[in-house]
Amino acid sequence: MRISEVKSTSREQRIAPHTHIKGLGLNDEGRAYQQADGFVGQSSAREAGGIVVDLIKSKKMAGRALLLAGAPGTGKTAIALAIAQELGPKVPFCPMVGSEVYSSEVKKTEVLMENFRRAIGLRIKETKEVYEGEVLELTPEETENPLGGYGKTLSHVTIGLKTVKGIKTLKLDPSIYESIQKEKVTVGDVIYIEANTGAVKRVGRSDAYATEFDLEADEYVPLPKGEVHKKKEIVQDVTLNDLDIANARPQGGQDIMSMMGQLLKPKKTEITDKLRKEINKVVNKYIDQGIAELVPGVLFIDEVHLLDIECFTYLNKALESAISPIVIFATNRGMCQV
Repeated sequence: MRISEVKSTSREQRIAPHTHIKGLGLNDEGRAYQQADGFVGQSSAREAGGIVVDLIKSKKMAGRALLLAGAPGTGKTAIALAIAQELGPKVPFCPMVGSEVYSSEVKKTEVLMENFRRAIGLRIKETKEVYEGEVLELTPEETENPLGGYGKTLSHVTIGLKTVKGIKTLKLDPSIYESIQKEKVTVGDVIYIEANTGAVKRVGRSDAYATEFDLEADEYVPLPKGEVHKKKEIVQDVTLNDLDIANARPQGGQDIMSMMGQLLKPKKTEITDKLRKEINKVVNKYIDQGIAELVPGVLFIDEVHLLDIECFTYLNKALESAISPIVIFATNRGMCQV
């Protein structure tokens, strides 16, 4: 009889203080179990968190914030994270500390707005024609240089893709070969190529190669089902802050002066209100067309007694805006003068 050890192919997550929190640990009636979902005790606080989750799901929490008060180490951050977990698996959770708003480079309101938009997710759904499968062969075909000389130019790339249903050989443009090289695609990788744009995405390594090595950095994925050429719904999760940063720093030139200019920037650049309004317009257009949906996340502000009156005035205005996350404050002080 032969006994062999079966290795898990799922990637291990890094351990942090709250990675064991999976939810609030409540039953169907909203009562807390003594020990569930990574929580032990704090039953009344968890039940109160469950009521907040119900209010958020029924869209009755808009324009309001939640304040958690308690001694250090009583699980205020854990309850805030559990509320985010209860709302859904891809709901953004953005923790920050009250002292983060004080900076010599950026205004206090700018730091708050940045974290606000970091806690608002955008789920973009697109239906794309893709070629997907495991790479069986990858052969660049060369021809004589039309300009003469000894060098050769790339004419096309032959790639063989395999799925459960069959095998297809594709002839690709030389420009796509650059994308393949950037993704470091080799034989045995599972990739998909978008038919319209020619963008290449490496999904992972085929699980047929999973037993090659004891230690492996790659993520193993099963062989794709269906045909090689198919229509696929691709879902991307981004935050509004990601869109702000991408548009605030457009890709500059590749010359040495522009690169040095980016490196020697003395200050962190603020994102203007005008740019944010333009991004909001585009986001609203996508939502109206049904391409994207807004996922309000949870913004958790710890040590909230450190904020001043300007910050609270700004928070009051930001909470009442059309696009705002669920804001949870936490403090370990009693009555405090701002």
